[in-house]
Amino acid sequence: MLGFNVGTSAMGKYMQDVEIWEKTETSPSEKKASLLSQLLHEKVPSGTEEAKSLLHRLVFLAKISPHLADKRDLAEYWEQLFVRLQRYYYQGEGVTGLLLFYPAHIVHILESSSDMLYSVLRDLRDIEEQQRVLVLGTKILVMSHNIPSRLFQQWNYKVLNMPETHLSYDSAHEEPVEAIICECLATLLKLGKHLLKYPKSPQNLPDTILAKVPELMIPQDIVCHLLECQELLTPAQYLHLYDSPMDILMDSERVWPLPEWVKLHLK
Repeated sequence: MLGFNVGTSAMGKYMQDVEIWEKTETSPSEKKASLLSQLLHEKVPSGTEEAKSLLHRLVFLAKISPHLADKRDLAEYWEQLFVRLQRYYYQGEGVTGLLLFYPAHIVHILESSSDMLYSVLRDLRDIEEQQRVLVLGTKILVMSHNIPSRLFQQWNYKVLNMPETHLSYDSAHEEPVEAIICECLATLLKLGKHLLKYPKSPQNLPDTILAKVPELMIPQDIVCHLLECQELLTPAQYLHLYDSPMDILMDSERVWPLPEWVKLHLK
């Protein structure tokens, strides 16, 4: 139904084909071009309209750290991160999207180049490993590659005015996680289409804009359920699969232990 690559462990084997990620520890002057950029450079002359960076869309969920004093500090943190990344990648694609603050969770949609989005994933991984007071238990809902155009015209955030609920997801009527993900993505895409009606809205969205479409807010119990799903990958797991080389060992390449057909000939 939707053209996306779900961020689940079953889809991990497909993530190697997009590009070879350059390590973030490398300085800008030492950066090596990815395989994707080399292929694009050979196919499309630099400086042309077609040579612009391809767009990708990342959606992730996370718990808000209970030690975070003000949720708006998290919005400010990501805004500053986007500015730093744009400077690092020089004239790279800007970031558009939407950050939704639930009472104890977030849903974050981002659109930008692969360099920018994978840098965000690496920062999320570092947040967990360094135990910074920001977010916890991040799970990747989707990474969509080569989207035709931006759905969001700017990056906005909104602290949703709703009470925190402790209702558990009804496992008796539980749908497959793939179906739940599709429903959530369809809802978020409809929300993005709704925001197109307000192109000049302030960064912190007014209550009136989202109050008109309460049905486009993913329920809190669904967000909690998805964060508990083992099928969804953490940033660390996703990056490990993405960075790992694809070394496929053919039977004919084995030297030890000896293949069965060789043992038979040696007898």
